[in-house]
Amino acid sequence: MDTGKFRGFELTLDDLGIAVVTFNQPDRLNGMTQPMKRDLVETLLQAQMDDAVRVVVFTGSGRAFCAGDDITGRPPKSDGAKALVPDIPGGHRDPISTYEGLRALSQPVNEAIRSLDKLSIAAINGVAIQTGLSLALACDFRFASSEARLGSGTLRFGLLPDEGGPFLLIQLIGVAKTMDFLMHHRIITAGEALEMGMVHDVVPPEELMDRVMEQARDLASGPQVAMRLLKRSIYNAAEMTWAQSLDEIAAKTAVSDHHPDAREGVKAFQEKRPAKFNQWLDERG
Repeated sequence: MDTGKFRGFELTLDDLGIAVVTFNQPDRLNGMTQPMKRDLVETLLQAQMDDAVRVVVFTGSGRAFCAGDDITGRPPKSDGAKALVPDIPGGHRDPISTYEGLRALSQPVNEAIRSLDKLSIAAINGVAIQTGLSLALACDFRFASSEARLGSGTLRFGLLPDEGGPFLLIQLIGVAKTMDFLMHHRIITAGEALEMGMVHDVVPPEELMDRVMEQARDLASGPQVAMRLLKRSIYNAAEMTWAQSLDEIAAKTAVSDHHPDAREGVKAFQEKRPAKFNQWLDERG
């Protein structure tokens, strides 16, 4: 996949298959623009299709993870950033352009993260508001710096959380807590987010990336096919009936049971040694 500087973020990929997306506009609290969202969607598509990618990590620079959309009105600095895809004009000229802009340009970012078969981690280094919060919620794992603050805040402007935040919050913390959180436009500490079940762990800021990369390495070393199928089954089960969930996992098991990783896992257990998963991926590399 393409690495380097893009519109609003930088991308690196290490030998273990861990792709790190770093939002790099700290003077704007890493606020998002439509071109940035377009490039993020393309990056996630590349990550989905590239066997070299096993885990995707999102983090920010400066004192913010992402403080929402960029509403400064000032054009962002290019700093040699590459455009992965052409920009598409879109805005809030009228109701239908707002609807189409959300469905085609803004919401696809979180949809791409949620639909990504590879596992994703949000390293919430600082403020995560509205767009930044919903992006973190769309990830499979969330680790927060003790200095992070999380919230929606859209009602402060008379606006709605329009990028999937309510759905994701309800799945994580339930209807009642989501109602209180959004209606009172709360901005909470990382510790409060942990108590509510919004993040998996809170660590000192200087330890955040070490903790996240440790988690990423552990995930990258696991049996990738089974893990990707399991991720999809977990999210599907949250919206399925019991009978549908049983049938869905059975269909996926028909794939995983006959995969080389499964044979290696059983053999390693019998030989009382650690399993060497993903040899099929290493051979492709």
